[in-house]
Amino acid sequence: MPTKREQAGWHSTTILAVRRNGLTALGGDGQVTLDKILIKQGARKVRRIYKDQVLTGFAGATADAFALLDHFEAKLEENGGNLQRASVELAKLWRTDRMLRRLEAMMVVADASKILLLSGTGDVIEPDDDVIGIGSGGAYAQAAALALHRHSDLDAEAIVRESLAISGQICIYSNTHLTVETVSAP
Repeated sequence: MPTKREQAGWHSTTILAVRRNGLTALGGDGQVTLDKILIKQGARKVRRIYKDQVLTGFAGATADAFALLDHFEAKLEENGGNLQRASVELAKLWRTDRMLRRLEAMMVVADASKILLLSGTGDVIEPDDDVIGIGSGGAYAQAAALALHRHSDLDAEAIVRESLAISGQICIYSNTHLTVETVSAP
């Protein structure tokens, strides 16, 4: 059954995270679309938080994503920057809080050692290959990133940029106006 956002004609974005050789890169496109209308080309859907050590990217309803981001930042603070623990605590809250349960967004969070996908169904998923994509163009970007990760010497940032560029050429709900942030192991 389509969500209210899908029924309204809203389409998501493309967010991609890659970790390789001690460098984690998280990027997203800038397009915001309402049905067949391009509303904005330069939205920023990727953020640095918690002393610039944690990267976040979101797909879905913007207000919902920002509400989740606020809660996630609070959980990071409560858990001393522990990404895994903060993610699990947010997922538990997301599933049990009446208001949060209705939020229509997904998040990818990452630090120098871990990438996690967080969803409203209570999922906290760490990808097997240190590559994860979400949003309308997420599968395209993830497929490109997996190929580059396995068959090139590119670093994580270059893989994210190239994969998002490929996705932006395929997915009509994504573009090539990119925001990419990186964090590396000390």
